[in-house]
Amino acid sequence: MTTILKLGGSVITDKDEPETVDDEQLGRAAEAIAGYVDSGGEIVVVHGGGSFGHHHAAAHGVTRADGSHDGEGLLAIHRAMGRLTDAVLDALADRGVDPLPVRPLSAGFRGEDGTVTLADGSVRTMLAEGFVPVLNGDVIAHAGHGGTIVSGDTLVVSLAESLDADRVGLCSTVPGVLDDDGAVIDEIRSFEAVADVLGESESTDVTGGMAAKVQRLLELDTPASVFDPDGLSEFLDTGRAGTVVR
Repeated sequence: MTTILKLGGSVITDKDEPETVDDEQLGRAAEAIAGYVDSGGEIVVVHGGGSFGHHHAAAHGVTRADGSHDGEGLLAIHRAMGRLTDAVLDALADRGVDPLPVRPLSAGFRGEDGTVTLADGSVRTMLAEGFVPVLNGDVIAHAGHGGTIVSGDTLVVSLAESLDADRVGLCSTVPGVLDDDGAVIDEIRSFEAVADVLGESESTDVTGGMAAKVQRLLELDTPASVFDPDGLSEFLDTGRAGTVVR
């Protein structure tokens, strides 16, 4: 069974303090992943930018749509994401997991129509050899636009489709998609049904808020769950937690 897990940047960093890892939350997530791997689970981990990527991207004016030909700026974003990836790799390795990084800047591109193509051969081979591939939101070469941001959510969708994943999980700072009363919506089957209650991220985020996440997950044939760190173990054990998007 192949699981794609996204660790939100808001979960593993303090998004309001530049380049600050939330060691406690990252450690909890790494423990849960290690337990899943020990039980024979196959998993690909994707993490968001949090306070590492988003602040640099905002400073250089780079988003998913707004590109840049400023190599220095793009490199600053990429290097910042590399530092966060190193923290994720270390947390997993410290708990007996064998993680290996896959950097989207080198493994993919965005065409003129905006479609992201990710070479997944290395991911497939890593999984087959018992490793845990770790990907991150990153800058990516964009035909006609220099470089733009590819979000972790976009990578999750691309990987879920190309790897024919059995389940997808997005670990966020909220226990699921919330309605107007702050209650978790159990299941979402169409964007129109929840459009009025979906908002944007309060912290600096150049990749969109919950609305963008739900829209991308609805593109999948694979069932997906949105949950907070308290729901991570439940998701890994059962394949369902928080809000299910299908």
